[in-house]
Amino acid sequence: MKAEFVSLFQQVAANMTAVADSAYITAIEQAEDVIYQAFASGHKLLVFGNGGSSADAQHVAAEFVGRFAAERRPLPAIALTTNQAILTAWSNDYSFDDVFARQVEALGAAGDVAFGISTSGTSPNVVNALRRARERGLRTIGLTGSGGRKIAELCDVLLEVPLTSTARVQEVHLVTYHAICGAVEARLVQRDSQ
Repeated sequence: MKAEFVSLFQQVAANMTAVADSAYITAIEQAEDVIYQAFASGHKLLVFGNGGSSADAQHVAAEFVGRFAAERRPLPAIALTTNQAILTAWSNDYSFDDVFARQVEALGAAGDVAFGISTSGTSPNVVNALRRARERGLRTIGLTGSGGRKIAELCDVLLEVPLTSTARVQEVHLVTYHAICGAVEARLVQRDSQ
């Protein structure tokens, strides 16, 4: 069993190295700037996804509202995956496909950022929410895996991990949003201290 664990960590390290040597890093820089500009101008971040991506959305929001690595003011980030009453009522009475789009319509305004996370890039509720965000003048970011290009036309910035295994894609997603949180936070701390 030990050899399997070693092999897994070696594979994850190789995946991270491959991603670090790709155009993916440029997309991370672009996403970070979109989120920074929104926060710097008094706007908010709406984050959403399903399953593991739902947990990631909550993680992202927690890092921004709380803190990542520095003491600083709280930042307005909302995970659209956390209100059980909205999620279950809207899904039961209307459609799960629009459960995030409805919240984007209620909470989003021009200048805000909609950040959709979908490993497959085809989740109907993530696609619909990004579409609604576009219609309302929000900036849009998509975080997906290889082949998740269904959301590409709806995103100002597409973060497409060049891997196909769901677990391996999700591992890169974690490092991606940690990188974004750290960079946004550092820029805002520097800006607010001037």
